[in-house]
Amino acid sequence: MDLFMKCAIEEAEAGLREGGIPIGSVLVRGGRIIGRGRNRRVQDNDPVLHAEIDCLRNAGRIQSYAGCTLYSTLMPCYLCAGAVVQFGIGKVVAGESENFPGAREFLESHGVEVLDLDLDVCKTMMHAFIEAHPDLWYEDIGVL
Repeated sequence: MDLFMKCAIEEAEAGLREGGIPIGSVLVRGGRIIGRGRNRRVQDNDPVLHAEIDCLRNAGRIQSYAGCTLYSTLMPCYLCAGAVVQFGIGKVVAGESENFPGAREFLESHGVEVLDLDLDVCKTMMHAFIEAHPDLWYEDIGVL
């Protein structure tokens, strides 16, 4: 596992400690992190503040996302995948997609390179959260 995914995992763990959903994300350009975020939907009472959206907000206006890679502990949903496509982010690295398959096909159909690392640490963290808080999880993915 590389440093960037470790940082995304740190964001997910911080979100969990805050009472939120443990999904973290970092945006990388030129070998350095330019944005970090975590799912803050619960903490901020904001239905669209997913980890990837928080990460993009924290990166700020950077004019061009060409050459950027978005790391996320979970395969991005359609909301976040739409932001990736909209801003022209060329690569997404996901920690896992077992607990949630996300929008991989959508991303790939729009020319985004997607790499699923299938990491046990990400799968275990998300699975434990879903079992302990199914109401928050299913609300987050719009199933309730």
